[in-house]
Order: sequence, then structure tokens, then C-alpha cells
Amino acid sequence: MMDRRLFLGAGFAGATALTFSSVLSQTTPNLGAPVLPTPGFRKMKLGTMEIIALNDGALRRPLGEEFVRNAPLEQVKAMLASQSLPTDYVDIPFTAFLVVSGENRFLIDTGFADNGPPTTGRLRTNLAAAGYKPEDINHVILSHYHGDHINGLRAKDGSLVFPRAKVHVPAPEHAFWMDDARMNAAPPAMQGGFQAVRRVLGGLPAEQLVRFEPGAELAPGITSSAAFGHTPGMSVFTVRSEGQLFMYVADVTNVPSLFARSPDWAVAFDMDAEMARQTRRRVFDMLVKEKTVAGGFHFPFPAFGTMEAAGNGYQFKPMA
Repeated sequence: MMDRRLFLGAGFAGATALTFSSVLSQTTPNLGAPVLPTPGFRKMKLGTMEIIALNDGALRRPLGEEFVRNAPLEQVKAMLASQSLPTDYVDIPFTAFLVVSGENRFLIDTGFADNGPPTTGRLRTNLAAAGYKPEDINHVILSHYHGDHINGLRAKDGSLVFPRAKVHVPAPEHAFWMDDARMNAAPPAMQGGFQAVRRVLGGLPAEQLVRFEPGAELAPGITSSAAFGHTPGMSVFTVRSEGQLFMYVADVTNVPSLFARSPDWAVAFDMDAEMARQTRRRVFDMLVKEKTVAGGFHFPFPAFGTMEAAGNGYQFKPMA
């Protein structure tokens, strides 16, 4: 039953996150292009560590009935209008995070590299602007296996973008997407997702691919936590140093102006909408209560800040 629910919920989501370029680049010109941040990185001290937000670009997509699966389009538009935001499109940014801890550099999620549309693939440029080369990254941590998070691991020609990095992946996520029986049983819309995972991760040497169980400590000061729902094995990560906390929440929410403000709404990309909703409320309640600085892959740049209670939901307050 679980697999059936995932497949039904992911009909649009399962492949769309991996095929943004073909779906959106055909429709975005009439809506203009998103404004990308300059500079496209932002640094924050966290005790003895440093957290660096690295923007990989953004996509502008038309706002249609399919984007929020359980709310009328007019209600969605009203929510955007109440925040003085456009109502005919949404901009979806992509921001990975680099954790610098001594000689170790942990990149959490990877963006698109050269596999996406023209307004993406900025991570390497912004990494250089922040003072690092791809060869400096000795660990990559993947929150989940949607394409905008994993495709930046390999360039279009198949080469590894971060050739010296061990790749840490959630074991439940890996097991789901690498299961040939599941792939063969999946609807056509999801086949591309399974195939992309194999292209990116299938050829990694065993000693380079490190599976972890959600809840495990990946390195001193970096702990994973289960955040299932958006995908079967998505994980979030808490970074601690000298009593200071930062949490990377990956895709617990997409477009905070919609899905943080109305956390019971389901974005098209959530594979198990009800589980994602429960995860969203649990994680955001904790962030509000503990006043933890949070970073999100789809948060507006600089993509880290705090979550505050707002009505029946939450509001993201970016760092100044």
C-alpha cells in the first residue's frame, strides 16, 4: 500500500523534479526570468564552523492548478497576493549548503551542474566566489534523490563534479530508488527519476558511497534525522558547534510563502502528502520553539533564517 501511495502521489512529482528543464524552459520565457542573487553565496559563522549558502540558480514556473494539490488555485493566489507576491507564477530557487569544519568540507545537496535549464547550474561559480574549488569538497551529503538535489554530482558528460568526495546517502532513500522491481512497477512518469538516480549514483565505487541510517551522526557536529514524506527516505541535518545550531531542512517545504504559511497544503512534488504534512509541522514546530537557524533548498536567498509562527502556519524570516 505504501508503494502504491507513493506512486500515485508522485505521478507528477516523481519525474518533474528530475526533468525541470524540459517542462519549464518551454513555458518560462513569456513570464520573464527569475532574478538571481549577486553574489550567489552567503557565509555564516556557527561556533568554530562556517555555513555557506551556495545558490545554484532558480526557475520560474507558471502557477497552475497542479502545483498545490489540495487547495483551489484562487486560494493559492490569494495567499501570494497577501504577501505582495506575483500570482501568475512562482520562482523556485535552489540553494545547497557547504559546512566547513576544519579541513573537512561537507556539501549538502548539489543542484543541477550542467544538466538543467539556463537559469540553473550556478553552484560551481558561486563555490569559487566563496573561495573553494570542487576538488576541495571531501564530503557530499544528499538529503534525497530528486534530480535538483543529485544531478549536480555528475556533469552531463558523466564526470564527477566533486571527484574527491565521499557521497553520504540515506539508506532508505537509496534502497527505494535503486530497487529494480519498484522501478519496473512505477508509472511511466516516474521512470525518468529511477533512471537518473542510476546515472548519477549507480557507477560510484563502493568505498565512495556511504549509506547512513537517519538519526546517525555523519561527522562530529553533523547529525541526520528522518524527514520522510517528500520522498520515502528524505533526511534533514543538524549542525552543532559551541552550543550554536543550524538545521538544513532540504525540501520539508517548497516555496515557504505557500507551504510554510499553509503547511497542510501539498506541493505536487511530495510523494506521500500526508506524511510530508506531518513532517513539516513537526520540524517547523521544533524550529519555532528552539529558535534554530534553518536553511532550506527552496528558501528565498540567502536561504537561511528563522521560522516564526504565523496564523495556522509559519513564516520564514531570512537573515539580513
